[in-house]
Amino acid sequence: MADPFVTLAPLTSLTGLAGLAMVTLATFKGWQGWLALKLRELEAHATTPAENAPLGMNSRIEIADLKERIRKLEAIAAGVDL
Repeated sequence: MADPFVTLAPLTSLTGLAGLAMVTLATFKGWQGWLALKLRELEAHATTPAENAPLGMNSRIEIADLKERIRKLEAIAAGVDL
């Protein structure tokens, strides 16, 4: 009678190989997805408005507010009452 280990060896080897192939394919698919995500992040970052774009009204108001605060702080530092 044949040894059971010898008859199951090819089946065990093929099963292990198939499992390894599935894990490899899943890892490759995940890697491709991660690369696609990073590419989308880079494209989204590249399409943001340039730093030299004209300022909107809200930005101008905020800058004027900051300038006013700086003027007040400089007056306080100089000892001038407002």
